[in-house]
Amino acid sequence: MTPPAAQLSVPTQRPAPAQPASPDAILIRRTMAEIGPVADKVTSYFYALLFVRHPDLRSLFPAAMDTQRDRLLKALLTAAEHIDNTPVLVEYLQNLGRGHRKYGTRAEHYPAVGECLIGALNKYAVGVWDAEMEAAWVRAYTTISQVMIDAAAADELRAPAWWYAEVVSHDLRTSDIAVVTVRPDQPYPFLAGQYTSLETPWWPRIWRHYSFASAPRSDGLLTFHVKAVPAGWVSNALVHRARPGDIIRLGPPAGSMTVDHTTDSGLLCVGGGTGIAPIKALVEDIAEHGERRPVEVFYGARTHQDLYDIDTMLRLQQSHPWLEVRPVVDRHGLLQLPDAIREFGPWTEYDAYVSGPPGMIRSGVDALRDIGIPSERIRHDSVEELVATGD
Repeated sequence: MTPPAAQLSVPTQRPAPAQPASPDAILIRRTMAEIGPVADKVTSYFYALLFVRHPDLRSLFPAAMDTQRDRLLKALLTAAEHIDNTPVLVEYLQNLGRGHRKYGTRAEHYPAVGECLIGALNKYAVGVWDAEMEAAWVRAYTTISQVMIDAAAADELRAPAWWYAEVVSHDLRTSDIAVVTVRPDQPYPFLAGQYTSLETPWWPRIWRHYSFASAPRSDGLLTFHVKAVPAGWVSNALVHRARPGDIIRLGPPAGSMTVDHTTDSGLLCVGGGTGIAPIKALVEDIAEHGERRPVEVFYGARTHQDLYDIDTMLRLQQSHPWLEVRPVVDRHGLLQLPDAIREFGPWTEYDAYVSGPPGMIRSGVDALRDIGIPSERIRHDSVEELVATGD
């Protein structure tokens, strides 16, 4: 039942004109303001209610709840807060509903979660809680859960809840970065630039996001770039324990950082650290479509050693005259990547793609906006989702 670290991942699109908030949205936001200072207590009480009242649901969650205990509640609260933004909300919830299948979530589980959500809010939003506010939350949760249930039911007709995949190669590029290639047990449909959730046999029911490091391949193999982070359960297992022959599980593909092949705009790609993985996939995607669009890649890293895939990127540059790869080393902790982007250009006719650690995405997006690229032409995966990526 625990989703990825879920916040609203707003698709790259021109924002609609602001509309007056609905009465339910106003009440929901009032609740959110009330519980903000005690969010940890709300989370703890929510799970206590859920596991005491519905002990059968405990098996859907990881044994160590501290790694992702607030994700389910955060997803529900975020969705409720954006209840007026129907197009964005529906897309977000459909992805969430499809992703929940891998946890064993069924339609009959949703009422229990809603009951405990209302119970936790009732206890901690005591200063503003009344019958009218409870009714607003019931309506919002009913809408949220139905979209997720319907998306899961539709997905069940066309795809498995998860895929098993065998590790076929494990290439340790640095002391803490590995390139891991796996073979799924059945065809795995995805687009270049997307990501998936991944579970290892060493930490059951703990899932983390990783981007695909190549475009779809004829041999069906999938490759991920994994950096072991301090106290990261999944990332350390993949970098230091995984070996060929090990079996992992994959959730469904997600993410909208994909190439629009209906245009001939150039691509400005900014990748930091292992964020170069989906950028490499996008380059391969352009090449496989036989296009000759200009693609400029800025590959950022803290040290030269962290440019672990630079040889691959330079080989791609040699093969494709439309591709330019510019390594940028962030010396002495200075934020040089945005400066490097500003130095070249102009970028007004380019679609921008940003991938990497959350801080780099934020600074990269700011830099791109500063040089005149409109927000709807900047693609990146949700920063909030990526906070827990690669743990």
